[in-house]
Amino acid sequence: MSGHSKWATIKRAKAKTDAARGRVFTKIIREISTAAKVGGGDPAANPRLRLSIDKAKAANMPNDNIKRAIEKGVGGGGEAMEELTYEGFGPGGFALLVNVMTDNRNRAAGDIRNIFDKHGGNLGSSGSVSYLFNRRGSIVLEKAGIDEDNLTLSAIDAGAEDISSEENSIEVITLPENFEKVKNALQEAGFKPVHAGIGMIPTTTVKLTGETAQKALTLVGLLEDHDDVQDVFTNFDISEEELEKAE
Repeated sequence: MSGHSKWATIKRAKAKTDAARGRVFTKIIREISTAAKVGGGDPAANPRLRLSIDKAKAANMPNDNIKRAIEKGVGGGGEAMEELTYEGFGPGGFALLVNVMTDNRNRAAGDIRNIFDKHGGNLGSSGSVSYLFNRRGSIVLEKAGIDEDNLTLSAIDAGAEDISSEENSIEVITLPENFEKVKNALQEAGFKPVHAGIGMIPTTTVKLTGETAQKALTLVGLLEDHDDVQDVFTNFDISEEELEKAE
């Protein structure tokens, strides 16, 4: 999964700008409200809401914003949102899963197709790439100053499924049902994740280099910037050197 955890770190750094933070907040508020509407406003009884709140706190969202988003969802306010997943291929043949939350299915479909078409991608049918991914928890930590042996022991003892190490980051993979247990165990052991969430992890990867890699990153970046897109998952394998060019 080379490039997977590094890309998550780059996205986090980019989200620190005011404009990017505004987009991130809007998407997280939408997710919190939907989670509360579907599963109730008590985080202790609603795992999806807990994850959304954790994401909000990681983005430094004010508590008042979180509270209002929960109240909005529980009260049934706001637009009726529809959750959709688009599947397709990008430059070089890598796979993409695009999770969308929208109040206008036709607009979202047109926009997503347009981004794919203009940037070397092709939308596929349902099931065309989803079989290349497994739903897993991902906990990413910056490598600097970390005792890797201690991290590995703590993660394995808590039930981690896999651990991968890149040049500047470490990614701990868990089964969805073990995600919170492993994340909490690492935090209690003194480790501070830079990214943690449940998503789609690729079972196979496609190596991209040079111009193809940069085109792939442009496509993914444009999809992630779309207001209706909540998450983009890929199976590209891009070197850290190539990824750093996108920073």
